[in-house]
Amino acid sequence: MNTFGRVFRISIFGESHGKNIGVTIDGCPPGTPLSEKDFLPWLERRKAGGKGTTPRKEDDMPLVVSGIFKGHTTGAPLTILFENKNTRPGDYSKLAGTPRPGHADFTAWKRFRGFNDPRGGGHFSGRLTLALVAAGAVAKKLLPWADISAGLISAGGSTDINAAVDNALREGDSIGGIVECRAGNLPAGLGEPFFDPVESLISHLAFAVPAIKGIEFGSGFMAGSMKGSEHNDTITDTGGRTATNHAGGINGGLTNGNDLIFRVAVKPTSSISKKQKTINIDSGKVEELIIGGRHDACIALRVPVVIEAITAIALADLKLTANAQGFQEVM
Repeated sequence: MNTFGRVFRISIFGESHGKNIGVTIDGCPPGTPLSEKDFLPWLERRKAGGKGTTPRKEDDMPLVVSGIFKGHTTGAPLTILFENKNTRPGDYSKLAGTPRPGHADFTAWKRFRGFNDPRGGGHFSGRLTLALVAAGAVAKKLLPWADISAGLISAGGSTDINAAVDNALREGDSIGGIVECRAGNLPAGLGEPFFDPVESLISHLAFAVPAIKGIEFGSGFMAGSMKGSEHNDTITDTGGRTATNHAGGINGGLTNGNDLIFRVAVKPTSSISKKQKTINIDSGKVEELIIGGRHDACIALRVPVVIEAITAIALADLKLTANAQGFQEVM
């Protein structure tokens, strides 16, 4: 399905080279100050144009078609549209029968019996992260106390991100990266045990972002090689602050008063200039594939703002759920 959330519910729609993409948000409390200008700083950070990003440039101007009146949310479903203007569907005309390695072309063809839109990945495209960013901008309005920030800490296995991107461009290849996100000023006790802990909801949304292949919280996989005496975080005050933060700000699925810290692994962009091989669906034979079109050499460069957005969405849903359950500490 294309919907996430219990109280703060989002539904995304559209295709990469279709007429529009967008998001509908249900459950946003009435009276929240919101205008189309509030989206712009978020959307600007996601745009292409820098080194290592796709040459495809879109205006990405939000059109709010419902849910706002006189500068405030009404409590009705909030729908934001974005027009796809700079489309080149012809770039994909020869790819319908030759699925690109690493993409969802083949699985989408199987799942939807060949009726899927193959242009630019259709509904599976990273273009749809624009809808997630728009939803994140709204969600952050409900979390004025939260300090959420994400950044690319390495690319292509190197902390010298600029050099790694230059090398990928020279080779006509692509690279992945690691994005770290921190959310500070969170109240202790936000979340649910077992099936809806903070980690689960953030992970659920993180894997809705195309190209995410892994996630870890706090010490992550390093915890498997640590001793309990090393990993346990000493609690230093009644607010839950700890001397270390190996838990990444979460215990028992609930925030513990420390910074929420997690990292995601972003795979290399699947569309590359180098020659590849794939199956020809019609002939059943493996043949050479050359991919045209416009693509990012390092999609991870544009991922941080998306990760901030999905974090805000998860926390907003947890906040509104907690409020509905009478946990009034979460204002």
